[in-house]
Amino acid sequence: MEPVVRLVDVERVYRLGEVELKALAGVSLEVPHGQLVAIVGASGSGKSTLMNVIGCLDRPTAGRYFLDGKDVSTLGRAQLAGVRNRTLGFVFQSFNLLARTSAVENVELPLVYGGLGGKERRRRATEALVQVGLGDRLDHQPTQLSGGQQQRVAIARALVNRPRVLLADEPTGALDSKTSVEVMTLLVGLVATGITVILVTHSHEVAQVAQRVLTMRDGKIIADQLQQPRSPGEVAA
Repeated sequence: MEPVVRLVDVERVYRLGEVELKALAGVSLEVPHGQLVAIVGASGSGKSTLMNVIGCLDRPTAGRYFLDGKDVSTLGRAQLAGVRNRTLGFVFQSFNLLARTSAVENVELPLVYGGLGGKERRRRATEALVQVGLGDRLDHQPTQLSGGQQQRVAIARALVNRPRVLLADEPTGALDSKTSVEVMTLLVGLVATGITVILVTHSHEVAQVAQRVLTMRDGKIIADQLQQPRSPGEVAA
């Protein structure tokens, strides 16, 4: 089966006046469907840039990127936005929820951009919140939810378009240990349903729940290791 993510000699160069910064230096990578991958590395290692390229938030300067079998390396902004909406879901350290807006309305937002009717939006948003264990919090606003519940709303919003790949950038960074376990347990469960999860983290403990760990330095993948994943509860113990 074609890997859901395939990068071939991808480079990303930023130019700051006369200075050229190579954030990615010839990265090649394949990620199969249904794998939980953790990307780790120090600040400036290139892990966030790699996440942005995989997430179609940035385009490679050189090399090719195939997402779900389609070469997206040279697509324009509007085309990339369409790919993001159809294929990718995003979860960030900050929950990015709209205040004074209910959980179900926050989750509906990506569907508004997709042009779905109101009844179908509400049905799918409710379904996504039930999936993350918040079926009884549909009408709660962010200020009425704990940090872990807000992150679960953000995950539901990422899932509502039924993505093939979920990209999570430090999803436990703003959470306490107990809540981090709950969120990581949820992400592990999503992988069991066939969703590919790519996780950027500075925490080697969080990376232990992944099936595969990529270590980055100076814009390159310097280690690519399969491992026996530990359960989130074991990592926190």
